[in-house]
Amino acid sequence: MSGLLLDPWFYAAAIPAVILVGLSKGGFGGAVGFVGVPLMALTMPPVQAAAILLPILCLMDIVSVWTWRGVYDRKMLVDMMPGAVIGICLGWLTAALVTEEAVRLIVGAVAIIFVLRWLYLQFRHGADHAVAPNRAAAALWGTVAGFTSFVAHVGGPPFQVYALPIRLDPKILSGTAAIFFAATNALKLIPYFALGQFDTANLTASAVLMPLAPLSTIAGAWLVRRMRPETFYPFTYATVAVVALKLLWDGIAGLM
Repeated sequence: MSGLLLDPWFYAAAIPAVILVGLSKGGFGGAVGFVGVPLMALTMPPVQAAAILLPILCLMDIVSVWTWRGVYDRKMLVDMMPGAVIGICLGWLTAALVTEEAVRLIVGAVAIIFVLRWLYLQFRHGADHAVAPNRAAAALWGTVAGFTSFVAHVGGPPFQVYALPIRLDPKILSGTAAIFFAATNALKLIPYFALGQFDTANLTASAVLMPLAPLSTIAGAWLVRRMRPETFYPFTYATVAVVALKLLWDGIAGLM
């Protein structure tokens, strides 16, 4: 058995990480799922943490897509997915050049500006203000989401920068996000395998944590189905703000 699986600190970090990511995959907490890799990285290298988490994410995606089946916004997916594919390819090509700290710093800065902009619009236009879909913006943020998802599994904030201001019904937003990230994570399996990240030790660790994936994802979906839009959106923006501050902190600390 791998020494990692005999380390109690591995379970102390990995179990909460998988549960939080699963809740996010179910639609509850939005971008808060970013904590998965940083939490697990407390007991192992970040690249190994990302590799162990990816097969678990794929299982969560299957559960999430099934849970939200038939509930999604087709136009948003059509507009964002080509950019996501480009972003994943860019992440693969620059894997040896771009540090996770730099990605966290950039995503954190973008996300905090996004939240501040939302607060300004709420003050100026009211809580029900929504923006119209924009194909160019969707392609841009789809690319950013694909890139940051590949590098550090932090695709949630860029996706929400585009998706949240449109103010879809929470169930439709959750279903759309489920399909978007199911597709991006499935595509990421190919370059992760090519980079040699799926060795026996990492796959064994993934298998041990797998039972938590469907339970936590279903729990997240259960919570979203019972939240009203006027509660869901402020809560989700608040989680994005917390995520942004943590990303900024980690990015600055890593570059110093």
